[in-house]
Amino acid sequence: MYQLNDLVVMKKAHPCGINRWQIIRMGADIKLECQGCGHIVMLTRHQFEKRVKKILPRTAEDEERGQ
Repeated sequence: MYQLNDLVVMKKAHPCGINRWQIIRMGADIKLECQGCGHIVMLTRHQFEKRVKKILPRTAEDEERGQ
């Protein structure tokens, strides 16, 4: 499952060429920030689950920082 601050890979790349996004808000909607250009989009949970390809594993560094 996904959590706040996770990095996810979407099926289609953003126009900037990057398909990695960070989850910055969760609720009924999910807010994502592009890791290439910093653009922020909001998707419904249904749209997000349909478009996500995979969730990138958290590193030990991320766990230490509390993310």
